[in-house]
Amino acid sequence: MPAAVRMARETAELALTEWGINGLVRHPVTDPALLILSELVTNSVRHAADLSSQVTVVYAARRQTLAFGVHDRHPYQPLLSGPMSGNSGLATIAELTLALDGTASVQRDADGGGKSVWVVLPL
Repeated sequence: MPAAVRMARETAELALTEWGINGLVRHPVTDPALLILSELVTNSVRHAADLSSQVTVVYAARRQTLAFGVHDRHPYQPLLSGPMSGNSGLATIAELTLALDGTASVQRDADGGGKSVWVVLPL
């Protein structure tokens, strides 16, 4: 459902605050990270809903790293590098991740029936 995008973003903001990444002053990685997350969940909602009625979002943080993954059960494996003119959302994800010196990767489920897109950003 489209509301999944808002829910994922709000949950991420709560987690960042709870982990001390967003205190009184917003960490510079927060807004780009939330945009990346929103784009990933939007892609799952738009393109995977026919085959995957559920989207799973995982958040993790360490002292100097923020990571999050978005998983759905659609078998399509998006490219996060190279020519992406057909998908401005993926281009946005790649550009923001690169600008933040982060990494983005796609991991196929063991059975090939789904994937997770992971983004790791330095804090």
